[in-house]
Amino acid sequence: MNSWVELGYLGLFVSAFLAATILPASSEVVLSALLLQNLSPIVLVAIATFGNVLGSLTNYAIGYWLGKPAIQRFTKTTDNEFEKAISGFNKYGLVSLCFAWVPIVGDPLTVVAGVIRVRLLWFVCLVTLGKLARYAVLAWIILGVTNR
Repeated sequence: MNSWVELGYLGLFVSAFLAATILPASSEVVLSALLLQNLSPIVLVAIATFGNVLGSLTNYAIGYWLGKPAIQRFTKTTDNEFEKAISGFNKYGLVSLCFAWVPIVGDPLTVVAGVIRVRLLWFVCLVTLGKLARYAVLAWIILGVTNR
């Protein structure tokens, strides 16, 4: 395999991982650029999904292991604000994890899931489902628009 292709795959994985953490990053541009290089859309979507889910698992672990007090100190949120986040999560339930890819709300959602100790199997399944669907739709749109 071409080393440039391998580097592209690695770059996609890293950008997808970072995009799922609290760091400001975007994997859509990298995925789009690689799709336009005629690389396998299935492989690219799989790599992006895997990296993005691992980033969300990192957020979950932070919430799980550090807990509410440390998260509140880091984010400078009050007890009331944090309880609102938890009640919002509880209001929409586990299915809300399918939307962990949504900007602004997705990352905190995965941290809160760790804090309240959502079962890991449910977390992984639902987050993966949402992120896979997002990347698949994005790839379909990019390839459709460019007629590839």
